[in-house]
This record gives sequence, C-alpha cells and structure tokens, in this order.
Amino acid sequence: MTSEGGAAIPDSDRAAPVSVGDVCDRMTLSRAHLVAGAVLFFTFVIEAWEQVGLVYVSTGIGDDFGVDNTRLGWALSAVAFGMVPGALLWGVIIDRLGRRRVTVLSLMIYAALALLAGVAPEFWMFLVLRFASGIAFGGVYSVTFPYFLELLPTRWRGQGAVALSIGFPVGTLLCILVSQTLGAVSWRAVAIVAALAGLWALAVLRWVPESPYWLAKQGRHADAARVLRRLGAGIGEDTRFRVDHEGRGGDLRGLFRGRVRTRFLLLLVVSFTFSWGYWGLQTWLPVLLQGRGMSVSGALWFVAVTQLVSVPGYLLAAWLTRRQGRKRVFLWFVLASAAGGVLFGIAANAGQMYAGNLVLAFFSLGAWGIWNTWAGEALPTSLRGLGYAWITSAILLANTVSVPVIGAMMDHGVPSVAVIGSIVAFLVVALLAVLPLPETEGRALD
Repeated sequence: MTSEGGAAIPDSDRAAPVSVGDVCDRMTLSRAHLVAGAVLFFTFVIEAWEQVGLVYVSTGIGDDFGVDNTRLGWALSAVAFGMVPGALLWGVIIDRLGRRRVTVLSLMIYAALALLAGVAPEFWMFLVLRFASGIAFGGVYSVTFPYFLELLPTRWRGQGAVALSIGFPVGTLLCILVSQTLGAVSWRAVAIVAALAGLWALAVLRWVPESPYWLAKQGRHADAARVLRRLGAGIGEDTRFRVDHEGRGGDLRGLFRGRVRTRFLLLLVVSFTFSWGYWGLQTWLPVLLQGRGMSVSGALWFVAVTQLVSVPGYLLAAWLTRRQGRKRVFLWFVLASAAGGVLFGIAANAGQMYAGNLVLAFFSLGAWGIWNTWAGEALPTSLRGLGYAWITSAILLANTVSVPVIGAMMDHGVPSVAVIGSIVAFLVVALLAVLPLPETEGRALD
C-alpha cells in the first residue's frame, strides 16, 4: 500500500496501531486540504469582520444612541466581551462534541443573535444582544485554528495556519469597503450584512470533515481512517490509531498537571499581553489618526493600506516558519512590532507616523499568524480544544478591556505618546514570556 505521495506504508503500520500524527507526517497536501482550507479561511474572514465590523461606523452608532467614547468603547467590545465566557463555555464541549459540530452550531446561533442586535432600538438592547452574540461566536473563534491544524499534513501546518490568518486583513478590508458604502445608509445595514455571514456554517457542514485526531481520540477509528483517506492518506479501513492519554477531553484539571501546566500558563500570558499590545492600538487607530489631524476618510484609507501591508507580513512569516521555526520568527516579528509602535508614538511628522504604523502592521500580524499555529500545537489533542478556548479567552479579555481603558485615557486627555507607550509595554512582556515555550515546527501533534 502507498500513500498519495507515493510513500510506502510499512506492513507493521497496518498490523499495529499508528498515531494520526504519524499518518500526517507522511501525508501530502491534497485538493481536499485546499477546499477545507478555503472554507475555514472565509470562516476566519467572518471572525475578523465581526471583531472590527462596527469600528468603522462607530460615529453613526454613537450619534444614534447618544453615547460618549467610553460607552461607545464598551459597545464596540461587547462581542469580544461575550466571547470571553463564550469561549470558555464552548471549550468544555469542543473536545467532547467535536470541532466540526461546534463550528456549525456557533456560527448559526451567532447569526440569529447578531441580526437581532443590528435592529435593536435601544442602546441597552444593542449592548445585551451584542454580548449574547459574542457568547455564541466564542465557539467558532476558539476552534477554527485547532480544527485546521488537525486536518493538515505536518510539514504544511505552519504555512497553512499562517495563510488562514490572512483572513484577518481580508475581513478588515471588507469591513472598510462595506462601511464606506452601506455605512452611508446606516450602521445597521453593516451590522445586518455581518450577521448574515454566519450562514457560512452550511459551507463548513458540506466541505470540511471532522478532525481525524478528535475522531481517533473518541475511539472512532473507522471514521478517522475515512477522513484521512478523504484527505489523501493511503491507509486501510481497518486501521487502528494510538492516542495520547494526557487527560479526558474537556477536563480543565488536565491543563494544570505535569508538563502541560507551565506551558499552558505561558500561553495565557503571551496571548493576553500580545493581544493588548496589538488590539489596543488597532481599535482606536482611526481616532488616534484623527487626533493628529487626519480626516475620517483619510484615517480609514490609512487603516486599509496597513491591512494590505500586513498580507506580505503573513506570507513572509509563513515562508520563514518552516526554515527558522516558530519561536525565532515570532520573537523577531514581535520585537519589530514594538519598534514600529514606538516610532508611531513619537512620530514628529506624517512620514514617521506612516512608517511606524506600517512596520507595526507588517510584523504584528505576521506574528499573529505564527502564534495562531504555535499556541494550538503546544497542547495535546485531548486538551487542545479546551486549552485553545482558554487561550482565546485571554486574547478576547485583552481585546475587551483594552478598548474602553484606552478610550477612557483619551477622554481624560492622556497624550497619544503615553497611550502608545502603554501599548508597546504589553508587547515587551509578550516578548519575554514566549522565551521558555518549546519549538513545534516539523513535529507531529500529540
């Protein structure tokens, strides 16, 4: 028997149990991987869209409901705030219910709640419904990257997950495009379009198979083998799989035992500080730019250019990660991001301001692509869904808290250089906390 790529499967592998990771080590990239990747890519586009979807029509929201920057900041953060407990709630069942089912259910429930939020007549109703839609959306936000990692051949995990991350600037650019067209009609039109995108769950149901790692962990060996054959691996229908025994799926205590504990805590610290450092600037960037004399339309186009610049940042990160490993590339990219943030904060003219933010966008989003891969790879299969949900919650908590905190700083007249300085400090902490984490490039998933 041979694999799709022509590599022989040893007789011993057919007779004795093998791990899914061993099969993925031999598997080559197939059309099925590309189709699944394309579907999950658009899922991440929706995730990015939802996070920034109303930022670019925030003036209309504020005027409509008559709220100041601090209250507006909470409204913009409501979905992310809801996703914090949402990710934790979904995390309990991701390792029990499965990656595919959680993705579909999360998207469908989100679509219904977000649609109601888009037509809410009162600010408090809008806030509550945005929060509830965030709880629903926490599932898909937590599971997308671990899901994709568990479908890919080992040697393509880094490039594949970083490529998936490009969905973030694509989603942001779509937001800007829609906000500049439908936003002229009403911010509600933008919110409704974003909600309807949740129907993409039907595409996941049709074209993305369940994770073979999860199926094998559940003892569903025939189903795992069927998925692997669909993905191009040459294995028999009667293949049996070895699985890790780090802990029962969805068991929180497993994240605080043995070798997993220290690694998991470091993942939480890096996720929180890196997210604060990036998201704190990203959310208020249009306002900060306007504070430096740029028009509203000019600020939006500046944000659009920075998102375009981030795409080659992702591509460079994807190219480097196979050659240099996750850790080295992440460290250099975060260091460069911090330098860009400093330049933006102390900029004495428009040229320096542009240069600083372009450097920040190029390297910080490239680093996010690496982190989305690395954080998922660092945990064993039985705890990956739950652990990544907690990591997601740390990211979302930073997103949620940073927005109103920075909004309050601006309301109280804190100079922009001090605001930027506080943001860069979080990037420095992330840089230090990542040092003890192990390299995972080229290693099979546990």
